[in-house]
Amino acid sequence: MNLIIPENYDPILDVKQTQYAIKYIRDTFQKEFARQLNLERVSAPLFVEQSSGLNDNLSGVERSVTFDMKSLPNDKIEVVNSLAKWKRLALKNYEFDVNEGIYANMNAIRCDEDLDNLHSSYVDQWDWELIINKQDRTIETLKDNVRKIFKVIKHMEHEVWYKFPQAVNKIADDIFFITSQELLDLYPNYTDKQRENAICKKHGCVFIIGIGHALNNGLPHDLRAPDYDDWNLNGDILFWYEPLNCALEISSMGVRVDEDSLIKQLELANCTDRIKLKYHDMLLNKQLPYTIGGGIGQSRLCMLLLKKAHVGEVQASIWPLEMIEECKKNKINLL
Repeated sequence: MNLIIPENYDPILDVKQTQYAIKYIRDTFQKEFARQLNLERVSAPLFVEQSSGLNDNLSGVERSVTFDMKSLPNDKIEVVNSLAKWKRLALKNYEFDVNEGIYANMNAIRCDEDLDNLHSSYVDQWDWELIINKQDRTIETLKDNVRKIFKVIKHMEHEVWYKFPQAVNKIADDIFFITSQELLDLYPNYTDKQRENAICKKHGCVFIIGIGHALNNGLPHDLRAPDYDDWNLNGDILFWYEPLNCALEISSMGVRVDEDSLIKQLELANCTDRIKLKYHDMLLNKQLPYTIGGGIGQSRLCMLLLKKAHVGEVQASIWPLEMIEECKKNKINLL
């Protein structure tokens, strides 16, 4: 069982107060987030047809939750892993313009997740996507949008302090940028997670640029599907999380692939068979807008701001009985 029990843990807010705080954080954050990035809320699917190529394949090793549908007997239906590709198609279909975007509430099931303080089989996040010009597919565009998201999260610290001063978690005042190669050069004998912990502990909040491509040790910092983020123009926002003494990832985001980077990354990942799928064909034929986008974990954000020891304190999910009992002994109230 992968479980960390913080010494002398006190949840401060009881279950009822926590529920009120969760709603307040989610309602307040999405309004400010949408305003800062010029996003409109849209409805989004819970599942997609496998043949569409719209599902996020994550690192490529996890299983998608699939089922059959009576009305579509010739296709498999998959619960979305994220809306990374669907949003780009939606922006085209809904006729959004450059510098306009969308966000949606995304719910997913990760059946192969290793459950612990930070990981659940139930995923809830704000998935967002913004149209940009092709010439704006740059590191500068990436950093600018990262700073906007960090600004909203920092703003939420003050909002939560106003409502729940006894429970709010103090977070970093700024975000530090570093590439995955620079991080490896800094800590060459560490694993990827050890490197994340070390840099986050030093700076408080970090954006690691470049997830998916191989570094000079022959390995990627982490695995990433080849057909949505450009591996040179993406990254993760991580906060140092004192209650668990580790880095806490809040967001994965990036400038999306164009027709050239899609082909290159599919070749590197040995996934060129995906070119035949409808989504990939549209992208290669320049029928989709150029975009930047990502996901922001809703439960992770609530956990960060409320200084909770376990993600199960801010979302209802399923946990091993042994974990439930051990948490209960230590004032960790799993929903």
